[in-house]
Amino acid sequence: MRESTMVAAGLALALLSAVAAAQTTAAISAPAAPAATARAYPASPAELFGALFDQVQRRRLFPDGKTFADATPKRSPAAIMADYASAGALDDAGLRAFVLANFDVPEPGRTPLPSAARPPLAEHIRALWPQLTRPPLSPPPGSSALALPHRYVVPGGRFREMYYWDSYFTMLGLEADGQQPLTRDMIENFVSLVERYGHVPNGTRTYYVSRSQPPFLYLMMGLVRDVDRATQTRWLDALLAEHRFWIEQRSATMPDGARLQHYGDGKSTPRDESYREDVATGRGDPRVYQDLRAGAESGWDYSSRWFADGRTLPTIDTTRIVPADLNSLLYGMERAIAARCRALARPCAATFERAATTRQRAIERWLWSERDGRYGDYDLAAARLRAGVTAATVYPLFTEVASRSRGARVAQTIERDLLAANGLRTTAAGTGQQWDKPNGWAPLQWIAVEGLRRYGAERVARQIGTRFLATVEREYRASGKLLEKYDVEESRAGGGGEYPTQDGFGWTNGVTRALQQRYGREGR
Repeated sequence: MRESTMVAAGLALALLSAVAAAQTTAAISAPAAPAATARAYPASPAELFGALFDQVQRRRLFPDGKTFADATPKRSPAAIMADYASAGALDDAGLRAFVLANFDVPEPGRTPLPSAARPPLAEHIRALWPQLTRPPLSPPPGSSALALPHRYVVPGGRFREMYYWDSYFTMLGLEADGQQPLTRDMIENFVSLVERYGHVPNGTRTYYVSRSQPPFLYLMMGLVRDVDRATQTRWLDALLAEHRFWIEQRSATMPDGARLQHYGDGKSTPRDESYREDVATGRGDPRVYQDLRAGAESGWDYSSRWFADGRTLPTIDTTRIVPADLNSLLYGMERAIAARCRALARPCAATFERAATTRQRAIERWLWSERDGRYGDYDLAAARLRAGVTAATVYPLFTEVASRSRGARVAQTIERDLLAANGLRTTAAGTGQQWDKPNGWAPLQWIAVEGLRRYGAERVARQIGTRFLATVEREYRASGKLLEKYDVEESRAGGGGEYPTQDGFGWTNGVTRALQQRYGREGR
């Protein structure tokens, strides 16, 4: 057994070394942008603990792969690995004993048990904010957590850290409940992250730094008023840096030479937090690992949007797709940067106004299907839009890229293909993945409601918003919980994906409070 264990450890180290080398030389298969000025990523647990990490995750020492990724070493990684190398063959019990002796392992994520009483939902959410708020963080040596100088809100459950795009939707609820100082604290944390890493990481862990998530920072900043000039200057600098990240590291060339962006990741290894699952899916293929990581950057991990065959995860090819949601958000960012440049009398307004106009033309040319009346994702390999309508079609309305006539057609398509009895479906494809039907997600409900309202489709927007609210309210009355996702066809907890449905839950709390305000349901 010692020989087989050491062989496995050697293979793991070889894999990590080979893939790390590939990261610096292999380009994304899609037409790629020139390499950006590289910033060193902090070492992740998989890189610090190599063969030990591989064995803990492959042998499923903990049911959730995120548990060991979030563990804190009790002494230096070098000392731990030296002792591991000399320990010889370890069975599962011995490996567990070694881990528990050398790491502080986090308890499973929990939210407080609901009481039998059911106060009004708005009151319940207000009581949750303090339970999901964390103080400024200075992590201990060796921890995968990133330092944060201000307070922040976590989603809940297994998600113990601050996440990028989640936080915008959480902030909608904080704003509704008079928590503006906490919103500003979180924005300052994100600006701090951009200053350190050149972009906003997916989440505040070392293993998330090689990727980002949908760029909502400019929208977060738009929630805050009465900001002094010095702070506005820092915030604009952060947006300029974030924009540069997307342009330099995530660009693809369209058939007419236009440049649009795709999701990606700076690494091509199994994700630390889903290592065992990625190894099973990728089977040693760095391309698959990078596409899995890119799917995580999209926030839609995972969806038929990213599957070459439209059905199965092993065919994932996220980096070869130019998505409607990302490019719509970047258009909004460019407009916001131009406005901030003008407000601060900086000589960058005209540049970003032109960038936004150029992007708008490219989106309208390449990401629109006249036949289907929808926006979609462009498949670079096939040189056409991917089939199937998804909730991403509403993003060009949310950021006001779309013409009025196309916005009206999108409203018709959504009502026909995505509107369910209890909210907005994520896609029209049923694959068992969590970002496909029958699931509905709070952020997409809000994007749809706001986007449709901006194009005068108030009736469909109201149907989506009130139906989803009714779903959240029914589940709350039944279980006392707010959930990460919901089945909007059957009005119950959502399912699918790599982990059980979580409760807590930051972005559902935030969108629920915003929709309650919008539709006058705060007393329920």
